[in-house]
Amino acid sequence: MTFDLLIIGAGASGLQCALVVGSAKNKEFAKDKKIGIISHQRNSHLQNALLNNVLGLKPKTLGEDILTEGKKHLSTLYSHISQIENEKVISVISNRSNYTVTTNKNIYTSKIVVIALNYSKPFTIDGLESFTEPHQRANPKKDRIQLKNKNHLIKKGLYCCGTIAGWRSQFAIAAGSGASVATDILTIWNNNTPIKIHDKV
Repeated sequence: MTFDLLIIGAGASGLQCALVVGSAKNKEFAKDKKIGIISHQRNSHLQNALLNNVLGLKPKTLGEDILTEGKKHLSTLYSHISQIENEKVISVISNRSNYTVTTNKNIYTSKIVVIALNYSKPFTIDGLESFTEPHQRANPKKDRIQLKNKNHLIKKGLYCCGTIAGWRSQFAIAAGSGASVATDILTIWNNNTPIKIHDKV
């Protein structure tokens, strides 16, 4: 299967990235894009989170509920995005004009890939080893890693967001990182004219 955009990881940053990209579905530059998100790569830290300090969320919101509701939200409003469940990514290999993403079950190609995983070791995706480095914002005792990037961009067509991009493990920060990557991708699709997507009453 071939995609224009494939997001690897469906935690806070990955789902937020997918939601923002999905919300552009009626824009001329995005309406025909094939988008996918691989949900089951590694457990999200959100599964154990209790969120009391996030603007817009009710106190005592559970992270595991956000993960469940986020996938429902995505499928309800933006059903054109393929949600790929129960597959583990084995490799991400750069080709001339795209990336080959191999899982334990399938092989996909995509023009753009977003890595939206958490920052825990081990990190075992072939093709990305050369980009790993110690996390710059985590407690060194935790021994976390990130992918080398500049403003989320690792190399042409390859992005990272959330903690794996070097951001702190706060829900609002991770989600914002995913949204930032989404608008960067939409800007590329919009002939490099900066774009943001807002719904209005």
